[in-house]
Amino acid sequence: MADASVPSSGAPHEVLANLGELTRRVRAAQRGTWFPLLLLGALTLGGILVNRLTFSTRTVTCPQLHGSAAPGTDCVLIKQGSSLYWTLALVLAYALTAFFYIRRSRRRGVGSPVRPYVLAGIGLVALVAVTEFSATRQITPGATVDFWGLDLNPDAGLTAFLERFTGGAASVGLPLLVLSWVERNRALLLFALAYLALELAPISYGWAGIDATSPWSALPRLAVPGVFLMLGALGFALAQRPRKLTTS
Repeated sequence: MADASVPSSGAPHEVLANLGELTRRVRAAQRGTWFPLLLLGALTLGGILVNRLTFSTRTVTCPQLHGSAAPGTDCVLIKQGSSLYWTLALVLAYALTAFFYIRRSRRRGVGSPVRPYVLAGIGLVALVAVTEFSATRQITPGATVDFWGLDLNPDAGLTAFLERFTGGAASVGLPLLVLSWVERNRALLLFALAYLALELAPISYGWAGIDATSPWSALPRLAVPGVFLMLGALGFALAQRPRKLTTS
């Protein structure tokens, strides 16, 4: 790619056509979309094991909220997952992505557009980590959810939406939108929008037949987006392979 040139003579439309073709070749050489998708898919599927190992239950007295329980009724408090795992794993994934893109761009002699994606990803991961810590430092069944100083009703639709948004949608989906913009990649844009829809949709995973009190209750919630990311990585790897042969 470093020795590509444009003829100095010829009709203006020919020069523009050559410039357009060169731009497309450079953008194709810069893309490595499959790699971040592979990392994100792997850590999402790894979260299934983390949730299984961190699963615990505790019987507590139900709070008297919304008249949902009689006085003295017991509730089962379920704790599952690790904010530390998601924070460290996502930061590591973005750091490895930066290393991969920079090393690849130097080998091919083209620039790397990855910086905005990595900075957006790490920034959003930090914001999500702070949000989750604030919301989960005091866990009580049925109690209001503390979201940046706002006491939200745990049964409200807005609360459920914010809980879904501050998961993979914010820390994975939004950075993918940034990557699609810097790569000028329409296919990745559509993929990122589909991923966001998957994360934000109020889908019940009861169809999996796994009870909420099961240690594997998070399996369908993580397996669906994890497999989606892995399939996306495979699809982009296959789609970009012929371009490697013609632009290297």
